[in-house]
Amino acid sequence: MKRNILYSLLGIILVILIGLLIGLFINKNKATDNLTKVKVAEVTHSIFYAPFYVAIEQGYFKEEGIEIDLSLVSGSDNVAASVLSNDTEIGLAGPESATYVYLGKEKDYLQVFAGLTKRDGQFILSRNTKDFKWTDLIGKEILIGRSTGMPGLSFFRALDNEGIKRSDVKINTSIEFAELSGAYLAGEGDYVNLFEPLASKLEQNGSGYVVTSVGASSDPFPYTAFYARKSYIQNNKDLLVKFTHAIKKGMDFTFENDSRKVAEAIKNEFSDTSVEDLEIMIERYRTSDVWLTSPFVEEEFFNTLINLLEENDLIKEKVYYKDLVNNMYE
Repeated sequence: MKRNILYSLLGIILVILIGLLIGLFINKNKATDNLTKVKVAEVTHSIFYAPFYVAIEQGYFKEEGIEIDLSLVSGSDNVAASVLSNDTEIGLAGPESATYVYLGKEKDYLQVFAGLTKRDGQFILSRNTKDFKWTDLIGKEILIGRSTGMPGLSFFRALDNEGIKRSDVKINTSIEFAELSGAYLAGEGDYVNLFEPLASKLEQNGSGYVVTSVGASSDPFPYTAFYARKSYIQNNKDLLVKFTHAIKKGMDFTFENDSRKVAEAIKNEFSDTSVEDLEIMIERYRTSDVWLTSPFVEEEFFNTLINLLEENDLIKEKVYYKDLVNNMYE
């Protein structure tokens, strides 16, 4: 008799537990169903974008009702093309690509609605020595990617600031951004500019030494930003305001916590990199002062980029802040 009662009680408990689990599963699915999926194409997957990944991994986007569908599209021109073709809604890349699209007379052109970084996130790798001064580049070959992209433009400005004539350095701009590390490993160039985690990975396998930050010697300007078609921004203002609020939360977390905690927060984004290594890379970026503290893109700040494009003869027409920037952060 007692045994039958015990079995009955166990059966009731099991039914209750199963019911609770089913309820949790249904509620979880309902919560996911209520999220608005937003497709974002990033130009590279780098610790350089740590505040963005923090916003993803800490659930800040989900708090705003957004699910991020992230894809890697190498090359800022390709990111712009992906947004223009409606393969993705938002591009995360250098805003110079949006400028080129605008000057190409695209009717539904790209507008920047939020910023992320304010300096170059590349580090120079040397093959032979940890000791480095900028004059060591004179007469040497360095791989920098395309001359029309943000990495190339920032490197040129760093040379100017360090008093080095561009003509005195063998600047190789023939290799695509995504192929830089492979070309360097194959023996091309005396130096190469790379983002993290690639820079540290090459250093760890004995292929070179991280000797200096490009961004630390360049000027602050809108280096990486979020942009979308003008029509998408007009039709999704409430969504993008929430998107930028999530970015701001990611920025706040990054600045309010030490590099170790930020490394732990974004570990899932870099599963093949240890927390210890991530901590070192994040600290490098923190020291280089690469991140914006707010997604809002100031007019004077944006005009610095336009002046840089003009100085390098990359644009021939005047471009105005009010046309290219539509801030969604309030």
